[in-house]
Amino acid sequence: MNSTNPETTGERPVWHVGLGFLVASLLFAALVLWLKCANPVPAIDADRAVERAKDLADIRAAETRALNQPGWVDQSRGIVRLPVAVALQMAAQAWQNPAQARADLMAREAKATAPAPVAPAKPNAFE
Repeated sequence: MNSTNPETTGERPVWHVGLGFLVASLLFAALVLWLKCANPVPAIDADRAVERAKDLADIRAAETRALNQPGWVDQSRGIVRLPVAVALQMAAQAWQNPAQARADLMAREAKATAPAPVAPAKPNAFE
């Protein structure tokens, strides 16, 4: 005769092992959440991101100044940088006579792409 009573069959119930595992898992999860909330970790590249944002703002400010303020590109060759609005007005006036505007454009291109003058060689100290 087979009895289902665990005391008579020698089998022990295992529900307490499952309950212990569940309690331990819940305690572990609570500990992990508490530590995660108690110790916020900054992003690894947080300081680098701040530097990059500042550098980008500086670059954009320099670009805005370059687009909106006149300045020298190459003073030795006489090449200047003009604001876009001024350059458009000058181009509209210059191209009233297309032949003259083309000749001026070709002359400016030749002047801008001409090789820079070579600096005189320094005399040899031993001569």
